[in-house]
Amino acid sequence: MTVEPYGQTQAGVAVERWRLGGGGGIEVAVLTYGARLASITVPRPPGRQEVLLGCADMAGWEAEPAYLGATVGRFAGRIEGARFTLDGREHRLTDNDSGACLHGGTPGFERAVWQAHADGEAVVMRHTSPDGDQGFPGRLAVAVRFSVRDGRALAIEYTATTDAPTVLNLTNHAYFNLAGAGDVLRHSMTIAGDAFVPVGPGLIQTGPPCPVAGTPFDFRTPRRLGARIGEADPQLRLAGGYDHTYLLSPAPTLAPRWVARLALGGLAMDVHTTEPAIQLYTANSLSGRRHEAVCLETQHVPNAPNRKEFSSTVLRPGMVFRSETIYRFSG
Repeated sequence: MTVEPYGQTQAGVAVERWRLGGGGGIEVAVLTYGARLASITVPRPPGRQEVLLGCADMAGWEAEPAYLGATVGRFAGRIEGARFTLDGREHRLTDNDSGACLHGGTPGFERAVWQAHADGEAVVMRHTSPDGDQGFPGRLAVAVRFSVRDGRALAIEYTATTDAPTVLNLTNHAYFNLAGAGDVLRHSMTIAGDAFVPVGPGLIQTGPPCPVAGTPFDFRTPRRLGARIGEADPQLRLAGGYDHTYLLSPAPTLAPRWVARLALGGLAMDVHTTEPAIQLYTANSLSGRRHEAVCLETQHVPNAPNRKEFSSTVLRPGMVFRSETIYRFSG
């Protein structure tokens, strides 16, 4: 593991790049800017293959609006009306997406420069979000631990505590392309989800969940991402492709369980997580690069603070939020 200066933000704050793994296994680069995955390369003849979309320098990272590789918070996804009620009190949030609060507001965790330190062969990045940040209650302390295991797997472990009741939904917004370039519609996708959550106007999760059986959303067995993405399905038309939350089975466990596989040309990435849901997003609105990547965001259901049928995202003082996701590469 190595650490090196990477550059500065426009505000003059120094950013570091931490490199994990390498040698005969995967190599991961993580920036303190947004606790962000900047690169994942895997050994592939004749050398190494980049499997993430990214930027060339700090100017690029600061200019891009798509959360590339960032740790997203306080709340991944959209919260309807940019507000929620907790313990009888309404909290008004930053409206940064046409009436909704998207990915925790602007600026969110993706624009913060996190504090980093080594933990053995892992790097731990920490950030404190003050009470009232983007309208969210409570002083929130977050730590994200990145490590490479067995030379083939990237593990991301999240912990968080608060001093007042709040809501929390953390994820990483990595954009994967196992070919390194071109669209991802030839990639094979498998998701262990029997139901997905439909969206309404503004791509707000509306519920109730819909069975995937007999729909273009059925990835319970391997199927190309592009096989049915162009069908005249109202949900696909509304999102411009896949931008939907899958409820995972089996139910969440304390240890990560297998939930998804992305594969192309002998290279595969298996996803294991402790989270109850995963967001499948085919980069439908990525400017100039539509469908050039796929996001597999392990998380709770967006808009859960406003929908009682979804699992709770409430974090209270004395509780410790814990979550782990592993991306394991093979081939």
